[in-house]
Amino acid sequence: MGLLTLLRKLKRSDQEARILVLGLDNAGKTTILKKLSEEDITHIMPTQGFNIKSLMHEDFKLNVWDIGGQKSIRPYWRNYFDQTDALIYVIDSADRRRMDETGVELGQLLEEEKLAGIPVLIFANKQDLLSALSSDEISQGLNLHTIRDRTWFIQAASAKTGEGLQEGMEWVVSQINDGAGGGAESKN
Repeated sequence: MGLLTLLRKLKRSDQEARILVLGLDNAGKTTILKKLSEEDITHIMPTQGFNIKSLMHEDFKLNVWDIGGQKSIRPYWRNYFDQTDALIYVIDSADRRRMDETGVELGQLLEEEKLAGIPVLIFANKQDLLSALSSDEISQGLNLHTIRDRTWFIQAASAKTGEGLQEGMEWVVSQINDGAGGGAESKN
């Protein structure tokens, strides 16, 4: 089940949704997007700018923006915030040494006025690796429970195996359909 199947579940009247996919470099953003699109993931290069996936189903269009996560690119993330319906933030669960850095970046995103109130899905990616922190450990380490101004959800996932991707995207679609905005969401 890929993005097209999820697109069939969208019921919004304005016929278009914009999803922004962010996270540090090497978190697996592009791999997740390619896996969901049922594309080959064997040779993925670091994203130097951005990738856009636009999918159509009947009269509905889903635009997914995957923006590179290198430190030099992050200041440009704000150029893509306008009219975003949902944020997907991808974390490399096995990269313990960068957990503080990813937490700082996520915190700054949550403070952005143009992203105020939009739902946030956090993919705790690379769960197929033995050294991966669980989604609960990441949630506690990043104090996600303090997020009160929007709905959020953390999903354990593996872009490589596809585990958890569908569940996370179904949550995003349900939030877009419901027009979610305020309050904290329980995590996985």
